[in-house]
Amino acid sequence: MTAEEGTMNRATNLITAPGLTDLQVNGYEGIDINSESLQPNDLRDISVKLWSEGVTTFFPTVITNSNENIIRSLKTISEACHLYTEAKTSIGGIHLEGPFISPADGPRGAHPSAHVMAPSWDLFSRWQEASGGMIKIVTLSPEWPESPDFIRRCVKSGVIAAIGHTAAEPEQIREAVEAGATLSTHLGNASHQMLPRHHNYIWEQLAADNLYISIISDSFHLPDSMLKVFLKVKQGKTILVSDSTQFTGMKPGKYSTHIGGEVVLTPGGKLHMKGKPDVLAGSGLSLLHCVNTLIRKRLTSPADAWKMGSVVPAFFAGLLNNTDQVMLELTDEGYVIRRTIKAGKVV
Repeated sequence: MTAEEGTMNRATNLITAPGLTDLQVNGYEGIDINSESLQPNDLRDISVKLWSEGVTTFFPTVITNSNENIIRSLKTISEACHLYTEAKTSIGGIHLEGPFISPADGPRGAHPSAHVMAPSWDLFSRWQEASGGMIKIVTLSPEWPESPDFIRRCVKSGVIAAIGHTAAEPEQIREAVEAGATLSTHLGNASHQMLPRHHNYIWEQLAADNLYISIISDSFHLPDSMLKVFLKVKQGKTILVSDSTQFTGMKPGKYSTHIGGEVVLTPGGKLHMKGKPDVLAGSGLSLLHCVNTLIRKRLTSPADAWKMGSVVPAFFAGLLNNTDQVMLELTDEGYVIRRTIKAGKVV
């Protein structure tokens, strides 16, 4: 790592580096952020669990659901930050992924179709109020006629507008970028199995200079060839996210979810819809695993892999005063976390 990204303690061979920042966490180790049973202490517990993975800042991700359940999740996250220091210092904001996404099979992913809808600023404003102003990122599809105006309103209010779960035409992608969208959410996933070879929403997002991209480099969401292309085209603007779920860190097996139905977690960590191995249901692996996948496959340098999971997302999300650190050891399999320092204290 460079002096900017981390320092080496020559006496111990440990590297001191910025903590990881995960912009997309749906849950972790049995805790589902979108569950009706979510409690404030669950957010405290996720915060603490993620510290052991080197993640010192994360964005709880609320996905497509009923109005009542979205409000419940938002209020619970906000309450957790008022009750628990662990949550307050670890949660950088809320990522609202849906329900303003594509209704089409494929782009919709595992999001329930019953609650997908066109962007509504009035509805979003009520959700923002319920969250105590904590919604910092909104993922939506530009294919809705209401999308450009909604994006402009997001930008004006200081909320990051992200393109994702979309079946938008190229011109709609361009219109969204012109309106102020600055991120592509897990680019290359939540898409059709077949696309036009020249004119499609993936090429259009790659070609947009103003767009950062987030990717899930867990060996399942994207093939190595696509990762190589993404990393080259979006050098300096690639963000690693985990898209972790309640099944991340759990034993392989079949599970039932209140959103999306039956899922399978394989021994290798792949999480997919039951009977549909090609339809992923989020991730069963951590952000640290995504960083180490790039290192292990030699798709980028260890320093750059760590930077895409730490410095780049923190800068993008405006977390400029984040001083959390981790002490790392670099092995043949990637980085191992030896110590996490949160708010100046070893945790």
